Parts: sequence; C-alpha cells; structure tokens
Amino acid sequence: MQSGNLTSVTEFLLLGLVDDPKWNLLLFCTFLAIYIVTAFGNICMIILICFSSKLKNPMYFFLGHLSFSDLCYSSVITPKLLHNLFSNQMSISYKGCATQLFFFALFVGAECFLVTVMAYDRYVAICNPLLYIIIMSRCLRMRLVGVAYTGGLLTSVIHTSCTFHLFFCNSNKVNHFFCDIPPLLQISCTDTFMSELFTFLLSSVLGSFSAIVIVVSYAKIISSILRIKSPEGRQKSFSTCSSHLTVVTLFFATAIFIYARPISSYSIEKDKVISLVYTVVIPMLNPIIYSLRNAQVKDAFITALHKAITYK
Repeated sequence: MQSGNLTSVTEFLLLGLVDDPKWNLLLFCTFLAIYIVTAFGNICMIILICFSSKLKNPMYFFLGHLSFSDLCYSSVITPKLLHNLFSNQMSISYKGCATQLFFFALFVGAECFLVTVMAYDRYVAICNPLLYIIIMSRCLRMRLVGVAYTGGLLTSVIHTSCTFHLFFCNSNKVNHFFCDIPPLLQISCTDTFMSELFTFLLSSVLGSFSAIVIVVSYAKIISSILRIKSPEGRQKSFSTCSSHLTVVTLFFATAIFIYARPISSYSIEKDKVISLVYTVVIPMLNPIIYSLRNAQVKDAFITALHKAITYK
C-alpha cells in the first residue's frame, strides 16, 4: 500500500478458484492440459487456413481470426492462472491487472463482433450463393475484421477506464482467478454506480446488437433452407451453419450471464465457474467444434499431415 490522502492499492491478490491449496496441483495439471490443447488447436487452425488451398472460402478467413482471438484471450488469462497455481503466489501488480483486463476485454469484444460477422457471412452464403464470393470480397472481409478489432478496442478502453478510474483502498483481495470487472468493482472504496451503469449498458448494447444481427441472419437462413425441396439439400445447407450456431450459443450464453446484468446480482462462486468456461474451456472447444463438424477442415488437416509425413 502507499500512504496519502487515500491509501491506494499497488497490487492485487487473486484469491483463485478454491480456498484449499491442496487442489492447486490438480488444477494446474488440468488447466495446463487444456491450454496446450487450446494453443495447439487454434495455431493449427490458423496455419491450415493460411496455407491450405482448400480453405480459401471467405468463411475460413473469419474462422482464422476467430482462432486468433481465442488464442489471444486465453493466453491473457491462463498462463497467469497456471503461474499462480504452481507457485501459490496469487499477487498481480496494479498495472498488470489493468493490462490483463484491457487485453482480455479487447479480444472478447473482438470475438463478439467476429461471431456476428460470421452470421452475416453464413446468411450471404446460403441466401445468395451465386453472389457469395462477389459480395464477400477481400475488401469487405478486411473491413469487417477491422471493424471487429476496432469495436473490441473501443469496448476495452471504455471497460478498463470505467474500472481503473476508481480507487481501491479498503482491500486488495480480488475474489476471482483473474482481473475481471465485477470482482474489481466489489472491492472499490469509491462509488461504483456510474462504472456499473456503463458496464451494464455497454454489454447490453453490444450483446443486443450482435443478437439482432445473428437472429435476423438465421431467420432468413432458416426460411431459405425450408424452401429447399430435397432433404439432402436442406441437411447440407444446415450443416454449414451448425458449427457457428454451437459457438455462438456457448459464447453468448456465458458472456451475457456475466456482464449483461447488474453487479448487485453477482454470485462469486457461480460466476467463477461460468467465467472459467468462457475464458479457458471455450477457446479450446471452438477449433474442435469446427474441425469435427467441417469436412473441408478435416480434409485439409489430413492433406497437410500426409504432406508432412511424405516430406520426412
């Protein structure tokens, strides 16, 4: 602590997931395995999309950026979590905490926009298949991805500013495993009403905008699919959307539960589990979902593996 008119926090103590240290080794091994799978899966997906001639469809351009976003926001959280579990040192500096929140919010915000853009991409692919490549031109794709990262950056700046303009003087114990907004607001010794309001409104507006675009896109997709006469055609069309629908459901169900509600309804233990799902588990699941449910990704992976073996 530093003394002055107000005693300010220079570091935070992350209380982690469990109170009993005897679980730390088991948790460390579990999360290390998950992070290795996450890093391997997303890096493989990015490499495949960059170098495979079979994955030049616009959809895979967005999927590559989704994998990059998953890898980044998982890497913002998990390595620090692993270090804390292994060393039993739960401290994080004030600047380190602010940096962690900034980059986490940046890539989560970007991911929110990316899955929204991918819903529009699926709408164009199914409802306007003959014009798909023309509409989803390289220029438009670059602009949409640029908007996604810019939107993530803006939401990150707002969230981080609203959180770290507050004073933390009564306690530096964050009852969480990373520097997230709700537990930080809970330990602030100044009025958090405006910060809570901005966090709630921004999350609600962002979530509502994304939800509207996704719902409208899929309403038109379903309407288009239902007009297809052959069952095989309907099945093929729907299969191109199933992976994205699964990812959207997992991502928004957890993120909205945490952020698009008043801080007063925050439940520490329940929200730790939900946060664990979207910060550690979902980045691992996304490449698995897309690879298992997408024949082109599987074919590209098998081809790349065969080339690697042949080259050796």
